[in-house]
Amino acid sequence: MKVEEIALARKKYQDDGFLVCPDPLLPHDLVEEAAAGMDELRAGRYETGIPPRPSSWSPGDDPNSLCKIEMPQIASHAIMDLVSHTALGAKAAEITGAEAVQVWWVQMLYKPPIVAGQQVRTHVGWHQDYNYWGIWEDDSELFTAWVALSDVAPDCGPMNFVVGSHKWGLSTKSDFFSQDYDALRDAIQAEQNQEWQEEPAILPPGSASFHQKLTFHGSAPNLSAQPRRSFAVHMRTEKSRPKDNVRQGLTTFIDDPRYCPIVFGDAGALK
Repeated sequence: MKVEEIALARKKYQDDGFLVCPDPLLPHDLVEEAAAGMDELRAGRYETGIPPRPSSWSPGDDPNSLCKIEMPQIASHAIMDLVSHTALGAKAAEITGAEAVQVWWVQMLYKPPIVAGQQVRTHVGWHQDYNYWGIWEDDSELFTAWVALSDVAPDCGPMNFVVGSHKWGLSTKSDFFSQDYDALRDAIQAEQNQEWQEEPAILPPGSASFHQKLTFHGSAPNLSAQPRRSFAVHMRTEKSRPKDNVRQGLTTFIDDPRYCPIVFGDAGALK
């Protein structure tokens, strides 16, 4: 990108709390291999011999519900290759102006199509990521690269961002697992008393969106005939610190590149 384009993208990210980047960042072959890796994990087959971290969905659970698996990259070489790809780190640094960027947690998100006659349980409720990230200091620069592995069209249940919501402060109404999408939105609007403007992330395979830790986002069910495949790649810059510098919970593995690769810059900046 040209200097002017980078400046405009960075300003939009700062003003809106997110940036949708529809041009593919990742090679097609890598995307295909990581998608196959997702299917292996859903079947309980772990290429590395190491299972993912304990998750809300495990092999054998309802295949028609939202599948969310924690730290899938430790179980699959292809998934690790995708989430650690330098193109993601370079784009993240371009948008944020960071000196260094590290992947500190990853979630695999597989949203199956709706099956006729089945109860819909594939919403992602409106939430702010930082509601779940209290192990980090409040002023830490944390954000997410949401990477599409399938064609995320309007009928696939794309991520919806609320423009400017990162400026509202931390809400008490955040609920990733809520299936009452509209009621949760109404409750947040009543709490915040702010203009609610949504923008969907319509993305082809291999592309990504980036959003800040306080940006409200959520998604409706997948109404297409194919699964919606994605990874939430949670990142940090050198402007981040675990509380009391303690490694526990979500920060347990940040010193281990086999779990948490540095995707831009030098490790020394992240100490």
